[in-house]
Amino acid sequence: MAITAEIRVGADKLDLPVIVGSEGEVGIDIGTLRDKTGAITLDPGYGNTGAGESAITFLDGELGILRYRGYPIEQLAGSASFLEVSWLLLKGELPTAAELANLIAAERANRAVPDHVQAVLAACPQNTHPMAMLASCIVTLSSSHSDEDDAIAGLPANQLRLMAQLPVIAAYIYRRSQGLPLVPPDSERDYAANFLHMMFAGTGKQSDDVAIANAMDLLFILHADHEQNCSTSTVRLVGSSQADYFASVAAGVCALWGPLHGGANQAVVEMLDEIVHRGGKVDWVVAQAKDKASGFRLMGFGHRVYKNFDPRAKLIKVQADVVLDKLGKDDEQLDLAIGLEHAALADEYFVQRKLYPNVDFYSGIIYRAMGFPQEMFTVLFAIGRLPGWTAHWNEHNAGKARIGRPRQIYTGRNARDFVPLQAR
Repeated sequence: MAITAEIRVGADKLDLPVIVGSEGEVGIDIGTLRDKTGAITLDPGYGNTGAGESAITFLDGELGILRYRGYPIEQLAGSASFLEVSWLLLKGELPTAAELANLIAAERANRAVPDHVQAVLAACPQNTHPMAMLASCIVTLSSSHSDEDDAIAGLPANQLRLMAQLPVIAAYIYRRSQGLPLVPPDSERDYAANFLHMMFAGTGKQSDDVAIANAMDLLFILHADHEQNCSTSTVRLVGSSQADYFASVAAGVCALWGPLHGGANQAVVEMLDEIVHRGGKVDWVVAQAKDKASGFRLMGFGHRVYKNFDPRAKLIKVQADVVLDKLGKDDEQLDLAIGLEHAALADEYFVQRKLYPNVDFYSGIIYRAMGFPQEMFTVLFAIGRLPGWTAHWNEHNAGKARIGRPRQIYTGRNARDFVPLQAR
């Protein structure tokens, strides 16, 4: 028997179908609401709005669950490589040994960035924000990668090439900002190892350590997808206009740029720097966070969706210890971060509000320890998130999705007559 929901708007009554997902999630299909009653729903921030159905990622914020295509993030992060996870998100199943070997070979063979894209980087002022350059390069790639129907190693050619070239572009952005010579991609190195080598070769920073490369690969996995977040929703919305793949991904990069989304880990590091600079102790920080009149905001705690521990934060906390131990760094920020975590989790104020550390709390510290400047943190996020954006772009465009067009409740002036300039 079909489940329905009843809604009344004045004298109008409407029975709406109820959609139940594979994990028991319930959604009320309001597709006929405006036509039948003249009313719309009002949901600022879309926190209660499902823009569509998806088979890619399941997230339960109450229980702290994150699964890619049914696989728990804890299992994938401990056993699979980033390219394996990328294939899983894009194709729906883990690759066979042959499929993975073909993917690895194709990714390595397609790392070279076209000359005209490098020219775009060279034309940007040296102090241009890395995310601006990243978005510009992605859009520019559309001029050379237009064969949308071709396939490489079982993936659309455009998508395979962008996956291969995005870390290369990111490394070029960094080295140009530092006035360093560019390092060409090395086809003998794995995905993350090649990226670190291109970033830091010749700088004195750790660029060839296997443990650090494995940590980078794991960080990419943890950021690979996260359901209908701001940037992913942007990719789907822009794609719904039938904008091409590169334009849609570039829009996702711009959405990710904001400090409330991809820039959150940078905000955590900046907050910790400020606390250290001011000589603030853990108890002082916790007191400031609890005092609404202080104007202080504790970054890296709580999440829009998770009302329990962010499962990614558990994994990344362990990785922070591994990286810092490997690099032999005593980090005042890390000590402060650990103290904050312990104090907050023991404080009734945070416990009652379920303000647990999220993935951004530790990721920025790891990136800084590896040698990345803060303005590159969001670029790293974009590299990891690319397969998720791509999977959602494919899924959205594979169906008969309508162009995204939110409604609004108008609160402006009522109709009035134009007043000629001389009479104003």
